[in-house]
Amino acid sequence: SGERAVQAVVPVLRHLLASEGPSLVNEAVVARVRGMLHDLACQLYLGKRGPAATTPASEQALEAITARLVAEDALLAHLHALALESQLAEKFEASLSLDPVLSPLLQELIASDDPAVAELAMGALAAQARFMQVQRRMEMPLEELPAELLGTAIRCAEGLVGPESARALAALQSGYDEAATRLALFERLVAAMRRAVVACLAFDRAGLALFASGLAALAETNRAGIVLSCNAQQTLRLALALRAAGLDVPAIGRQLALFGSTSPAYRDLDGVSPREALAQLAQG
Repeated sequence: SGERAVQAVVPVLRHLLASEGPSLVNEAVVARVRGMLHDLACQLYLGKRGPAATTPASEQALEAITARLVAEDALLAHLHALALESQLAEKFEASLSLDPVLSPLLQELIASDDPAVAELAMGALAAQARFMQVQRRMEMPLEELPAELLGTAIRCAEGLVGPESARALAALQSGYDEAATRLALFERLVAAMRRAVVACLAFDRAGLALFASGLAALAETNRAGIVLSCNAQQTLRLALALRAAGLDVPAIGRQLALFGSTSPAYRDLDGVSPREALAQLAQG
């Protein structure tokens, strides 16, 4: 499944995070994950966003919180997917002149006659703009984590922060609205598009964020796994997801070309029905 594909990255990523030397894996992605982990630790220690104190006691607490965060597989996989998504968005801006924030399709949705779609599209635009900004700063706002991972992160701070920070984190969690997170906004926008969601499968119109959310919905798979598949080395799994979403083989070839894939292996999907592709995706 997409979940298993994402989780397979975790042991390698954890090893790289513990290493100070250069790696064969994308160093920029590892650096962003490391930065996000530090930012989360600072927010947990302070109970808010902002620079952490730099006393020896605070440094020891930050290291301890970070170590707990790194031990959480689901959190690490989530941060990796976000770092990869932002880097790929920057890559496609350079190679395809595809704006990482306002794609042509998102612009059309903002101008939709359906007020609900237009409102969600505006919310997704603002969230995507914030996402690219915080990614460049290697930050990860606690309130942007999915609900389960927010709970995980807060548990990682237990016993390591003062009572004031603990109260602030409890207040943050009680006022948290998962529906307002970037990933939830894109998921809600894709659902509101109804049958028009197939427009998300045209990558050069949809942009990476809408493409990943739309394809994940249509192929009934994990969004992070779709992002992972957008790497040029992983596009055969992307081809399977596109087939599961209903694209024919020539259309799949056109999409893969946008991702820099030159492998003809996707043509083997000619005899695979969308239903069979869905089953193969589910089996991993």
